[in-house]
Amino acid sequence: METLSSTEPHYIRCVKPNNLLKPAIFENTNVIQQLRCGGVLEAIRISCAGYPTRKTFYEFVNRFGVLGPELLEGSNDDKIACQKILEKMKLENYQIGKTKVFLRAGQMADLDARRAEVLGKAARIIQRLMRTYIARKQFVLARWRCHRDYSHYKNMQRAVLTYQCAWRQRLARRELRNLKMAARETGALKEAKDKLEKRVEELTWRLGLEKRLRTDLEEAKAQEIAKLQETLHDLQLQVEEAKTMATKEREAARKAIEEAPPVIKETPVLVEDTEKVNSLTAEVDQLKALLQTERQATETAKKEHAEAERRNEELMKKFEGAEKKIEQLQDTAQRLEEKATNMESENKVLRQQAVAISPTAKALAAYPKSPFQLRTPEIVNAPNGEVKSSPDVTPISLNRKELEAEEKPQKSLNEKQQENQDLLIKCVSQDLGFSSGRAIAACVIYRCLLHWRSFEVERTGVFDRIIQTIGSAIEGIRASPQSAARPFLGSRLIGGLGDLRQVEAKYPALLFKQQLTAFLEKIYGMIRDNLKKEISPLLGLCIQAPRTSRASLIKGSRSQANALAQQTLIAHWQSIVKILTNYLNVLKANYVPSFLISKVFTQIFSFINVQLFNRILRYPVSCSLLLRRECCSFSNGEYVKAGLAELEQWCIYATEEYAGSSWEELKHIRQAVGFLVIHQKPKKTLKEITNDLCPVLSIQQLYRISTMYWDDKYGTHTVSSEVISSMRIMMTEDSNNAVSSSFLLDDDSRLFRVPSSIISLRQKCPWSNIAHDTSNHSIPFSVDDISKSMTEIEVTDVDMPPLIRENSGFTFLHQRKD
Repeated sequence: METLSSTEPHYIRCVKPNNLLKPAIFENTNVIQQLRCGGVLEAIRISCAGYPTRKTFYEFVNRFGVLGPELLEGSNDDKIACQKILEKMKLENYQIGKTKVFLRAGQMADLDARRAEVLGKAARIIQRLMRTYIARKQFVLARWRCHRDYSHYKNMQRAVLTYQCAWRQRLARRELRNLKMAARETGALKEAKDKLEKRVEELTWRLGLEKRLRTDLEEAKAQEIAKLQETLHDLQLQVEEAKTMATKEREAARKAIEEAPPVIKETPVLVEDTEKVNSLTAEVDQLKALLQTERQATETAKKEHAEAERRNEELMKKFEGAEKKIEQLQDTAQRLEEKATNMESENKVLRQQAVAISPTAKALAAYPKSPFQLRTPEIVNAPNGEVKSSPDVTPISLNRKELEAEEKPQKSLNEKQQENQDLLIKCVSQDLGFSSGRAIAACVIYRCLLHWRSFEVERTGVFDRIIQTIGSAIEGIRASPQSAARPFLGSRLIGGLGDLRQVEAKYPALLFKQQLTAFLEKIYGMIRDNLKKEISPLLGLCIQAPRTSRASLIKGSRSQANALAQQTLIAHWQSIVKILTNYLNVLKANYVPSFLISKVFTQIFSFINVQLFNRILRYPVSCSLLLRRECCSFSNGEYVKAGLAELEQWCIYATEEYAGSSWEELKHIRQAVGFLVIHQKPKKTLKEITNDLCPVLSIQQLYRISTMYWDDKYGTHTVSSEVISSMRIMMTEDSNNAVSSSFLLDDDSRLFRVPSSIISLRQKCPWSNIAHDTSNHSIPFSVDDISKSMTEIEVTDVDMPPLIRENSGFTFLHQRKD
């Protein structure tokens, strides 16, 4: 009995709606007979004959407290408040029990009528004040529009003057700039003009020289031709004169012969004539030879003239070729200057790399690659002055000494490299913090691995040591939200490893990248699960509004007790907001990328949406919004709506950069609560409910909320019976096609799954607790998303830790990457 007394048992009586055992058939006569045989109708008749109306103290004060608000000022006991209200209303024949008020028939209607009268008066007062407020607001708005338009006119007038002034200033500055540019370019143009004038003068001088040479040659040729023609003419005249004289002589001789005695003078005359003829013939031959010589000289002069013209054309062609060659040489000189600039930059890089190379590495590079190369025996001087080979030195001993000599610097280099790695691991194991918004450990590790060329080697142990160090640090901070610093480290390294396309990365580097990805996903899951564990107990308390005394709330905001009660109502929601703000500040303080923060809170708000909508099995004190009738009341809807408003304010405070689409993840609970608190539900159609009010909720969920809704504050009703019938028909039609008719949300469907390829790659990781951690299978991002969000890793503006800064083996960290 004690166990039963501590619980709230509810007894039900089963009624069979029809004898056909089919849905949607209700036989009124059959049901009434079952109720009559079960004694239900008789119990109702007896109850109505006595005290048919029975209300709990909380419900009575909550409903009729407006009839006597002044009676509830000093008392917080609902029983006393109920008695005072009934006395004020002058009701008789009522009874006050231990937990309820018993009223006679008709008394409830009388109280409702008086309550309606009080509410009507209050409504009229509110309307009067509201109309006054609206009229005053319209008047103020009219005056404000007048002032706004006048101010706008004056501002436009000032703006026009300002614009004109600025435009004139711009034109003046443009003209001044053009004049300055013209004056600046005048010197360059003048210099170019002088160069061109000198070039033109030189070319003009060369052309004039060629023309003068050609003119002199033509004049000399003309003079020579004229002289030869004149000489030819003189010779022709002399020949004609000689012919004339010869003719005259012949005639004179013929006359003399005719006149002289025939025998005595015949012989001398013939002899003299023959001599003259011979001399004239020789002279004619000589003149012909001279004429032939002159003709040959003329031909030679013509050939020389043609040769001079040919040479002149060749010189012009050479001149044009020289100009083209000058242009080509100028282009070549420009390209050589660019090449020299590039080579200077490359030489600068090589000099910086040469400074970073230790003397031991340089000495090691000077040795031959093969340690077993044979050398010639050592030549020594004998005491007697003869030169002979040393018998003690053999090729085998020389090879052994050479091998030892070559292995010694190699061992020294390996030891130095091991010391640098040990120092790096020692620094990483410490909390180095951040500098200039970058994780110091991530920057140092990435630059060291890149400088040591660890990404390009086939076998190395530095990756395993780094992974062990990070894994140990994660295990030490597993349960703390401060572990947000480590995801930043991993994401920085992964973002840097995304640039491995510049080098030929080997398998160890790729495996290292997969291990860092697994660490990042593991820590992301740890943060998300820790946050879920912290807010889960509070979500159980946020589903149903706590019951408070109506007497402390009846006066509204005019009472200080009411403000305290309101704070108590939303205390659980404010605790959730405080936890979210704490995590946000911690993540931002550790410079976690904004897209990772938004992914965390998006999944958390999805979890809140599901847990508020469904039953939370871990916490028996909590209930589901759709599983208990107390959760589907009007007042409970207002309570949850006020809590959701707190979450909305937090999303605004966090901004979209960090909150992402978190507010959209609460769409199921927001629409369900909005349906609970909406007024005039019976006037809403099914189309309005499914399309406008609750487009995300299913028919099963809407039917569940509609049938379990009750108004404990204003006594309003749920949707109409036609809408409920339509919902029932749609549920019957969809029951054959739907996979599941459950009205609860599926939590697993809200999770993001990691591709199987990523999981198979993580299984190659030597850390089994990372590769097979099932809590990390809901990771809503990929390695590409991390790489895109990371900036270039540069350590020159990062404060190095003292161990690194004071060591000479890490001087390359102080050099800016070109």
